[in-house]
Amino acid sequence: MTATQPPIGTVPLWIKLSFTAFMAVLIPVYWTNYGPTNFLYFCDIALFLTLVAVWTEKPIYASMAAVGIVLPQALWCADFLGSAVGLPITGMTGYMFKSELSLFLRGLSFFHFWLPFLLVYLVYRLGYSKKAFLYWTLLAWGLVLYCYFFTLAPPAPSPNIPANINYVFGWNDAAPQTTMPAWAWLLVLMGLLPTVLYYPAHRLLQTFFANMES
Repeated sequence: MTATQPPIGTVPLWIKLSFTAFMAVLIPVYWTNYGPTNFLYFCDIALFLTLVAVWTEKPIYASMAAVGIVLPQALWCADFLGSAVGLPITGMTGYMFKSELSLFLRGLSFFHFWLPFLLVYLVYRLGYSKKAFLYWTLLAWGLVLYCYFFTLAPPAPSPNIPANINYVFGWNDAAPQTTMPAWAWLLVLMGLLPTVLYYPAHRLLQTFFANMES
């Protein structure tokens, strides 16, 4: 270990300051452009957990955020790289290449690319909390229920107003799904999130950071 490298269990000061500065810009900009409901997205909740993690250096916060978004954001990264060379995977990052959209806002949205790598690094430094899967799942279910009952169904009334937050009304942001009753889709979503996304991420993190589990 070099003299300038902090010990395992701590977060370098430059990461704390850089991430805090990023959040100090993103929060008011997103609030002004998209409104407060934009912060109900899983990825935005992960940003706030990461902010808490870098300052408290408690493993549970970084671990929860990692369980929640590492796999979905890995798909985002793959689609972004594919779209950059004309081979999109899902098209979910197409907005990042629309010149009519603000370059500044697209630059802020690039956190989807680097946040999963930062979270893996934080888990490496702080350790992985085995409680993360349960806590994040409960948090995600609470967010899904809130978004279903209290936020807008698609289509959005304007491009900057979030609708269908966390896909609670279906995969298509243009209109609610019609293949099953809305309540059934909600139950399916609540079942798929922990089984398809969160538990596999939990097992991967537990496997790679087993010696640092807390």
